[in-house]
Amino acid sequence: MIKISQKQQNILEIILENSSMQSSDVHNVMIKRGNDLSLVSVKRILSDMASLGLLVVSGSGRSTTYNTSNLARVFFNIDAKKYIDIEPDKRYGSSKYNFEYFSQFPPDIFDQTELEMLDKATRGYKQKTRNLSDILAKKELLRLIIELSWKSSKIEGNTYTLLDTEKLIVDKQEAKGHDKKEAIMILNHKDAFDFIRENNTEFETLTLANLEKLHSILVKDMGVGLGLRSRVVGVTGSKYQPLDNKCQVKEAVADLSDAISKAKTPYTKALLALVGIGYIQPFEDGNKRTGRLMANALLLSHGYAPLSYRSIEESDYREAMLVFYEINSIIPFKKIFIDQYLFAAKNYASMV
Repeated sequence: MIKISQKQQNILEIILENSSMQSSDVHNVMIKRGNDLSLVSVKRILSDMASLGLLVVSGSGRSTTYNTSNLARVFFNIDAKKYIDIEPDKRYGSSKYNFEYFSQFPPDIFDQTELEMLDKATRGYKQKTRNLSDILAKKELLRLIIELSWKSSKIEGNTYTLLDTEKLIVDKQEAKGHDKKEAIMILNHKDAFDFIRENNTEFETLTLANLEKLHSILVKDMGVGLGLRSRVVGVTGSKYQPLDNKCQVKEAVADLSDAISKAKTPYTKALLALVGIGYIQPFEDGNKRTGRLMANALLLSHGYAPLSYRSIEESDYREAMLVFYEINSIIPFKKIFIDQYLFAAKNYASMV
């Protein structure tokens, strides 16, 4: 994983805001922002960033221009809340799908400290459940399913409470005064998770087949078309416009699948599926739900802790996704993923 210094971070932000720039233009903006650096220093930093793969260089001599690379976008450390507070049409992010992003995605996005922390949590998760009785294992599994089904649905605007969700799943009792589809959404989450557990060997990586199957379970009886979409979809609150061509959508899923298969750890595989499915929007609806369940499928297939997303703030989730759509930065969502994984490993027991 690449570590980006504060000076490099400042330059990346300037270039992202202004697109392709020459060194003198970067220097002028930095001076206006109170960064007391000489043009020589700026040129040296730009050269170093290019050698690290953070910048794409075009032209030569006085015509040399710099643009951000996909690697730089992946690791660009942006304040999601501050960025999203800007009106969509005034943001400096891109409105177009990045065709090269997944093919150039690094095989690991966690640094050594993060990996050690995640691995320690995984060891603790496995250790505490080695001698778990069947009765306790079933209770733990049910608790996870209830909390996952509730929170994942709530992220989508579902108004069932956690207690309502428990009554629905355990007692088959629908909450009064709620749309029937809210109950269906929650029960579909349960069915999708059950399917993942019973067929976990089919989810060692993402494929078009297992992606479409998982989606079909999540949107069953909700009036959502199955298979890859052939119509245009939009993203509320974002300038980003997903692909509108079915053939390109299929190619994008193939690129995502390839990137996930090359990822070095189940953590990277799961996080990439989580944000990647939302970015591609392969279906007419249910994309983020499918991303959350696919992330769990990848974790479970490798014996890792599944996520319930129980402790996440919906606004933080939404902001991190919008940043990924427009900037392609994984950093805000990586922080969420780490927090949620540590929470899951500590609060749930093994059920596979």
